Amino acid sequence: MSKSSLLIGVAIGYVLGSRAGHERYEQIKSGASKVAQNPKVQAAAGRAQEAVGQQAAAVADVAKEKAKEKVASATHRS
Repeated sequence: MSKSSLLIGVAIGYVLGSRAGHERYEQIKSGASKVAQNPKVQAAAGRAQEAVGQQAAAVADVAKEKAKEKVASATHRS
C-alpha cells in the first residue's frame, strides 16, 4: 500500500468516525478540495490515469492471445 493510499484511508476514516462535528468536517472537506484542485495533483492524476489505460490495454492484449491459444488448443484436440 502506498503512503498516499494510507493517508487517504486515514483521512476518510477520520471524517467518517469523527465526533468533532460539522465544522471540522467542513474544514477537512475544504482542505481535501484544495489538494484535489492543486495543479500538481491534477497532473499526477492524469499521469496515473494514462498509465492505467496503457496497462489495461496491455493486459487485454495478453488475455486475448491466451484466449486464442486456448481455443486453438481445444479445437485441435477434437
